[in-house]
Amino acid sequence: MSYTNFTLDTDADGIALVTWDMPGRSMNVFTEEAMRELNAIVDKVAGDAAIKGAVITSGKDTFSGGADISLLQKMLTTFAAEKGKDAEKATKALFDNAGMMTGLFRKLETCGKPWVSAINGTCMGGAFELSLACHGRVAADSDKVKMALPEVKIGIFPGAGGTQRVPRLTDQQQALQMLTSGQTLSPQKAKSMGLIHEIAEPARLVETAKAMIRNGLKPVAPWDEKGFKLPGGQIYSPAGFNLWPPAIAILRRETYGNYPAAAAILKCVYEGLLVPFDTALRIEQRYFTEIMQTREAAAMIRSLFVSLQELNKGARRPAGVPETKFKKIGILGAGFMGAGIAYVTAKAGIPVVLLDRDLESAAKGKAHSDSLVSDQVKKGRAKPEDKDKLLSLITPTADYADLAGCDLVVEAVFEDSGVKKSATEQAEAVLKPSAIFASNTSTIPISSLAKNSARPKNFIGIHFFSPVDKMMLVEIILGKKTGDKALATAIDFVRAIKKTPIVVNDTRSFYVNRCVLRYMSEAYKMLIEGVPAPMIENAAKAAGMPVGPLALTDETAIDLAQKIMKQTIRDLGDKAVDPKQMALINTMVDDHGRFGRKNGKGFYDYPAKPAKKKLWPGLKALYPQLAPEKVDYEELQQRLLVTIALEAARVMEEGIVTDPREADVGSILAFGFAPYTGGALSYIDGIGAKAFVKIARNLQKKYGAEFKAPKLLLDMAEKGESFYQRFDPYAKGETRKAA
Repeated sequence: MSYTNFTLDTDADGIALVTWDMPGRSMNVFTEEAMRELNAIVDKVAGDAAIKGAVITSGKDTFSGGADISLLQKMLTTFAAEKGKDAEKATKALFDNAGMMTGLFRKLETCGKPWVSAINGTCMGGAFELSLACHGRVAADSDKVKMALPEVKIGIFPGAGGTQRVPRLTDQQQALQMLTSGQTLSPQKAKSMGLIHEIAEPARLVETAKAMIRNGLKPVAPWDEKGFKLPGGQIYSPAGFNLWPPAIAILRRETYGNYPAAAAILKCVYEGLLVPFDTALRIEQRYFTEIMQTREAAAMIRSLFVSLQELNKGARRPAGVPETKFKKIGILGAGFMGAGIAYVTAKAGIPVVLLDRDLESAAKGKAHSDSLVSDQVKKGRAKPEDKDKLLSLITPTADYADLAGCDLVVEAVFEDSGVKKSATEQAEAVLKPSAIFASNTSTIPISSLAKNSARPKNFIGIHFFSPVDKMMLVEIILGKKTGDKALATAIDFVRAIKKTPIVVNDTRSFYVNRCVLRYMSEAYKMLIEGVPAPMIENAAKAAGMPVGPLALTDETAIDLAQKIMKQTIRDLGDKAVDPKQMALINTMVDDHGRFGRKNGKGFYDYPAKPAKKKLWPGLKALYPQLAPEKVDYEELQQRLLVTIALEAARVMEEGIVTDPREADVGSILAFGFAPYTGGALSYIDGIGAKAFVKIARNLQKKYGAEFKAPKLLLDMAEKGESFYQRFDPYAKGETRKAA
């Protein structure tokens, strides 16, 4: 029998080598066809007396990324379509589909012949669950080998035996840490946990796996043997009593109950370890079926898996424009942002010219890269030769002539129109006509800056977030005259440095900062109302935000907030900024000298390490304080999320963002908008436009015009539409080019 996705070759010792190599794909994934073929191969291995055992490996650089997301999408789509007709039947079908992979892996595990997984590269999700079902596991000794069960990050959990095999191979504490965090393991870490048996030189990987079979590997999983004992002890044991109560509390502290999948993992492990293995698999299957029906799973799968992958692959890239292979990139300004951009560019293997007003300043910018990569070497995440290579790619200079030959120049100079004008003109004087010029401005409209350019069609905004090396989102801003080539080049650059691009039309503060400013503004209002500061910060975290709005203001600097407010008043008039909020910020900066983290005092005090930051006690004296019991804590949470979501809706109404995928992914990657919601627009879609408008109106009556729903939302509520229906990113024949 021949297979499309696998090859099967048996050697003279009777050991079958099963090589997984899906045609037309850069990575192997589990599709329905792949599972059917693997099922047939298991039957072949089990039924052929000449075959003594099997080694499964990959014919690609990576092992496998796990299940093809289309499998999950098909399950959810079918369930949604059938649920209205017969809910019980639809749920049973979902349960059966959820168990397909579980059944296949259990069949392999109990087929009577030994199987060894030879892991040659990235091995994620269902692929690692397959490996755990094999009787032996060998990983190549390579930095490219990474193993994980990351499903919790997209709102589900390892539902093909992962929650049962991991805690039977390692102690429960390490198992829970790995499963609830989606932790990525190196071969060394996986071996120390007992999840793999051996680490081999890459060239000897398959031979090492075959040797395990030749040396008498038992075709029985440990938990199928009589007398099996759990590593670290039973649930009801002194170790278990010390682990489980705090584990439940820690999960609550970390997730605030917002992530059903994380809670389901604890239930699967706890309940599963009390019963025989096959019963445990059924418990896991039931919880997986339950989680697949949650709003959180649907939203997170869509935004953090499907949409994120599509944007990373260049979903918004104009068709027909040849891909840019970057030979040289220029960075103007070697300050914190410019130095960060130079680092991520060099890390991607692209030569960088880092220019500043003098060579000393430019060299200081290069030293930032030295510091970052040295830290990576110290932590074992990079090798000394990696450091040497990266630093060799960065050329500090004060001479604009060195920009000659650059494919792209990113301007990251001081946020001043005059300074930017001079930098643009001097750079364009030496650039080739086809070169693209990008500004990293965070406040000045791109169309305004493009007036300084002799070729505005090649002028674009590329807005990074700080710190550049850690923040994964990049906003690409289109000016009125920006051409397709500039957009394509910008997207190619962002993809080359392994970040996620979203395309935004030109407006004050663009997309992300508009939403962030609303978040901060609502916190200022709460302070002025007398809401105790700890309640504001805790409500934000309980709502799903990673950082409270007051802490976020400190990070970005309170004096910067003051400058933005004053500039807004100059540009748009006194009514553009709430005078009470202006007074609060002026009091913090002018009266108390509290600028934020940068000077060690803002809304928080920042004592010397190792002491932790704490809210400034003086906040209580600024406004009469409400008694905590008189504050509606759930309403605080709602206000913080709704104000951001409304701004995202306004941005869509104005045509600043035209694709809901970008609004959702952007809100999560840039400022951590409650990931369990799927993003700012999915938050509205999850509630429903009609119900959301009702919430907004109630808040408007109590707290003012910033909660006024835009006409777009009112129209959607009336028509029963969602954002993904109204702005369908997959609509046939529709061009989604902004501007």
